[in-house]
Amino acid sequence: MTSETDFPHRKILERRILIADDERVIADTLAAILDQIGFSTRAVYSGESALEIADFFLPDLFISDVVMGGMTGIEAAVNVSIKLPDCKVLLFSGQAATVNLLKEAEKHGRTFEILAKPVHPKDLIEKLRTCMASR
Repeated sequence: MTSETDFPHRKILERRILIADDERVIADTLAAILDQIGFSTRAVYSGESALEIADFFLPDLFISDVVMGGMTGIEAAVNVSIKLPDCKVLLFSGQAATVNLLKEAEKHGRTFEILAKPVHPKDLIEKLRTCMASR
């Protein structure tokens, strides 16, 4: 189990994270894990919902599955990063089609890091620590 000592700076713990995944169990579980270690989170189940919530939640980090019904995670990430340029983006995917979607994001001048699904919570937390510390 991760404790607050794994995040030495309280400032990191107060960060807001928006999570989008069309698999509700994954989004909700990830939100619960991150809430437990002190992040403020919101879980949504589509790219479209992520854009709506981002307008008032103002996340410091947007985590999204890449392949979702409707708007892809990459499309949502491009739009969130345009609306909120200081918001970091972390994508995860279990599908091979991701490479083509990343090329599409690059056409919009955006590059995003992708983690392979499934991702172990400990690995994700380490990635979050690195991502949030680079602000």
